[in-house]
Amino acid sequence: MLGQGRHAALALVSLLLSWREATPIEVPRDARIQQELKQPPTLVRQSVKDYIVDPRDNIIIECEAKGNPVPTFSWRKNRKFFNIAKDPRVTMRKGSGTLEIGFRSGGRPEDYEGEYQCFAKNDLGTALSNKILLRVSKAPLWPKEVLEPVVVTEGSPLVLLCNPPPGLPPPFTFWMTSGMSPIRQDKRVSMGLNGDMYFSNVIARDADTDYSCNARFPFTHTIQQKNPFTLKVHTKEPYNDTSYNATDPFGGRKVAESTPTFLSPSGSQSSKMVLRDEHLLLECIAAGLPTPTIKWFKKGGDLPGHKVKFEKFNKTLKMVSVSEEDDGEYVCMANNHLGSIRHSIFVHVKAAPYWLDKPTDLVLAPDENGRLVCRANGNPKPEIKWLMNGEPLENPSPNPSRQVLGDTIIFRSVQMGGSAVYQCNASNEHGYLLANAFVSVLDMPPRMLGAKKQLIKVIENNRTFLDCPFFGSPLPELRWFKNGQGSGLDGGQYRAYINGTLEIKKARAEDEGTYTCVASSILGMAENQVSLEVKERTRIVGAPEHKSAIRGSTARFTCKVKSDPSLPVTVTWTKDDKPLYLGWRLKKDEESLTISNVNEGDEGTYACTVKSEIDQDSASARLTVLDRPDPPMDLDLSDPAARSVRLTWIPGNDHRSPITEFLVQFEEDRWEPGRWQNLSTYPGDFNSVILQLAPFVNYQFRVIAINTVGQSQPSRPSPRYKTSGAAPDAIPRGVRGWGSEKDNMEISWEPLLDLERNGPNLRYSVWWRRKDAGEEWSNVTTEGSKHVVHNTDTYVPYEVKVQARNEFGPGPESNQVIGYSGEDVPTDAPTDLRVSKVGSTKANIHWKPVDPASVRGEFKEYKLYYWRESSLVPGLLVSKEKRTKGVYSTASEPSGILSDLVPYSRYQMFMVVANGRFEGPPSNTVEFTTKEGVPDAPRFFRINRRSFDSIYLEWDKPLEPNGILIGYQLKYRIVNGSRVGGRTQLETFFPNVTDFTLRLPDRSTRYNFFLSALTQIGAGEVFAEESPPFANQAYIDQVDIATQGWFIGLMCAIALIILILLIVCFIKRSRGGKYPVRDKKDLPLDPVDQKEDGSFDYHSDEDNKPLQGSQTSLDGNVKESDDSLVDYGEGGDGQFNEDGSFIGQYTVKKDKDETEGNESSEATSPVNAIYSLA
Repeated sequence: MLGQGRHAALALVSLLLSWREATPIEVPRDARIQQELKQPPTLVRQSVKDYIVDPRDNIIIECEAKGNPVPTFSWRKNRKFFNIAKDPRVTMRKGSGTLEIGFRSGGRPEDYEGEYQCFAKNDLGTALSNKILLRVSKAPLWPKEVLEPVVVTEGSPLVLLCNPPPGLPPPFTFWMTSGMSPIRQDKRVSMGLNGDMYFSNVIARDADTDYSCNARFPFTHTIQQKNPFTLKVHTKEPYNDTSYNATDPFGGRKVAESTPTFLSPSGSQSSKMVLRDEHLLLECIAAGLPTPTIKWFKKGGDLPGHKVKFEKFNKTLKMVSVSEEDDGEYVCMANNHLGSIRHSIFVHVKAAPYWLDKPTDLVLAPDENGRLVCRANGNPKPEIKWLMNGEPLENPSPNPSRQVLGDTIIFRSVQMGGSAVYQCNASNEHGYLLANAFVSVLDMPPRMLGAKKQLIKVIENNRTFLDCPFFGSPLPELRWFKNGQGSGLDGGQYRAYINGTLEIKKARAEDEGTYTCVASSILGMAENQVSLEVKERTRIVGAPEHKSAIRGSTARFTCKVKSDPSLPVTVTWTKDDKPLYLGWRLKKDEESLTISNVNEGDEGTYACTVKSEIDQDSASARLTVLDRPDPPMDLDLSDPAARSVRLTWIPGNDHRSPITEFLVQFEEDRWEPGRWQNLSTYPGDFNSVILQLAPFVNYQFRVIAINTVGQSQPSRPSPRYKTSGAAPDAIPRGVRGWGSEKDNMEISWEPLLDLERNGPNLRYSVWWRRKDAGEEWSNVTTEGSKHVVHNTDTYVPYEVKVQARNEFGPGPESNQVIGYSGEDVPTDAPTDLRVSKVGSTKANIHWKPVDPASVRGEFKEYKLYYWRESSLVPGLLVSKEKRTKGVYSTASEPSGILSDLVPYSRYQMFMVVANGRFEGPPSNTVEFTTKEGVPDAPRFFRINRRSFDSIYLEWDKPLEPNGILIGYQLKYRIVNGSRVGGRTQLETFFPNVTDFTLRLPDRSTRYNFFLSALTQIGAGEVFAEESPPFANQAYIDQVDIATQGWFIGLMCAIALIILILLIVCFIKRSRGGKYPVRDKKDLPLDPVDQKEDGSFDYHSDEDNKPLQGSQTSLDGNVKESDDSLVDYGEGGDGQFNEDGSFIGQYTVKKDKDETEGNESSEATSPVNAIYSLA
């Protein structure tokens, strides 16, 4: 027998080792598959196991399930079939198993108390709900009783019993007086967990109120009150309410003290059972006088502080979410100064069953293997039982494909029809767990679940996934192909996942194409296609940068984007991660965001986000708004002194631009009231300074803060501060003595500033004496800023000094300065004035000096007066304006050089001596002539281009020839682009020639010209010009119109019209017709002259012959021009219009003299002449 058992065990182990479990099939949540898929019932909602209901409401017991086909529902009550149809008060909701029990037509809810269980069933199996224990809430009345007064001795312990009526659920208890005031609880008086009221010791004051226990029932929201207790407290000494105080509750009476004893729990130890995850409540209430204090600790370890809380003045220990580690001995200790006692509570943590591995639904294909596992734990260890469709499983099982091994069911080679719902029940003495898990045997050919022929756009170099969701039972094999060619894609750049996803590790341009996924199994095949496009990454190449902007200015953030040309992108801006609303101040263009008139509300982080349909990029920058600082506040004056005071202030907001300095200003009300003046500046980190002040000033101060943006508004003024007076500190400045007349000396100085007065009644003491004369000081006191000393000798030196004084005394004296009395007119004139070495622009001058005493003042200079009397060039008018030249010289034989003279001119000059105020008599007058020099540049030099092959140059004589002109010289050379090349050519002209025509070798040739005038001395200043460029090719083509067909046709038409008009004239003449005449006889046609400016004038013939009435006479009066039609086009009035026709061909420009001499304004062109004949 033993051998047979051993052989069976070995066979089982061998079978388990050879058994291979298939991966369970996960059914996708695709609507079409879910609609077609057959599925056993699954519970989705049910009522709680312990279900207490309110008797005033209808009873609803929930049971909801899903499945395909739709499940049907049935109920068991107290393990027996519950026939719902026979009870009119019970209905089942449509489409679910939820029961509704109504009592509108009568009945008692208590009749429906019991244990209910729901069964959901379809063709594939049956699911079970938990066993739902239905109970009706109860709120019984308090039993009637008569309570006698409780008599107790002062200082003794007391327990008032509550004993609330049993309710469902248990009521919440609390104590109040009969007047519904709560009983105040403290370390001495408190309510226990059982609802009783405990007094550690009684005091006489406890008899002042009564005590009533109240029970509140949560379902009915009712409160029931027990009859109140009244206390009578016996005291050994008389009791007086006025003797009570909190520190001495016995009012000084002697009450016997007692050591601690426990009121709850009793004895030295007790035990407590608590279930895992529940709350643990331990209580220790002690009696004694003085009132004992309670302390808790755990034997052999520390209390878990994170989940332990002490309540009711440390009498209750509350622990949340108890676990097995909390099992052990807990000790509470009560002590007062007389002693201490302990009580041990042994806590035993038990556990109702809880899941370790809850069974889950299992979907298998035919011939596949699988298993259901149900593992649970608890204390004590729970028992595992299996049911199938609500019926216990037999073991051994009659079904060879199913084997139950404790908490596991093993399935082998399942077949169609093997679907069922299995229940696992794990139970111990503290409760049970029930779980449903179905096993569904499913066969389904492969099918694709995703959208057909998807287009996927991805970013280059990104990791890319192509999804191909599929389903089938048994699970199909999936393979990928690219562009319909080659073997399956897996390996290298590609990785195929079991769920149908193809990973491309790094997408490149060559990865674009059409990918086909094919799912196949023994039941068939299905395929789908995904097209892949690889795009360039969207990125910000010009990111916004952090900016600081001054309030009121404009801030601009750039955001330059680069993206794939085929992907449209949108650029959005946010501020502090919130949408940014654009307006008149905030404007966005393709590459930037502009914020006008920046204010503080604009400060923040601005993010630019560029999005395409497949990717995005973002960058951000912070805008800091700078502004002028706010004005300083709370100005305060302290530490007063005679000439100083401490000023303290509180700086205002610097608006993100640090304050660099503070400007302190002052205003005084004596000299310039209302005018604020700068006193001093201080660094920006100062807020308390000592101000140096002037005496005798009534100050008030204000402070201005300054940062890089600008100045703040001034602060509010400080209180006024008045300094005491003192003698002046300042020395009068600018002291000088000078003579305004020849016999006086005026002493003057700058008056002291208002803030330098230092006191009232400011005056000045003035001292003077003749220098080196041994005289005593003369002095005078004045209020003004000058004093005049009269009756002095002419121009003698004086020593002068000035001192300021006020009512408080004199100030310091100024330094002595040397002043002079007044000057007089010099008496002598320089003599023997003469010239030497006269050149074209310079001459040396010589003279004999005057006696220094004759100057009668401070010698300043010898002043030479000279003027240009005339030019030696005949007919040249000159200016005779006098010019001066000062020469300072104390030499015995002084001389000087007179320059900037005009050559070839006659000059006159004389000299005087000058002091500080006057000039002396003139010297002898000298006349001299400058030599001939080189001329100035020509007055103008113009270059005109009149034809293809010539340049016309014109100039005028110099303003100052500086001699007799003997001609002009013209140098020129060819300019090639920016380079000058070729040899220089020279042309000379007589002095009466002022124009020159240069023939060009080529129409594009340009020249540099250098023109200068000549005298016998040589060439003068050069006037340089460059010839203008010729017109462009289009202009050149238009100019040559004489060869154009339209122009020839136009000329022929004009000739024909003239011929017809002449014939008409002949006919009229033959009929005796008369011709109209002009006011001044017949006006002949003028011969044509080409003016220098390019226009044409018509001048009358010298003979002034009458106009003859024949073609010959007309032609005879028109002078043939040497110029071609092109030359006419170059004239001032001849132009080409936009279409190339010639404008002004027959326009004439009359000479000014002729126009003034002829009253008729009619142009005398050939056409006009003919019209006049007609």
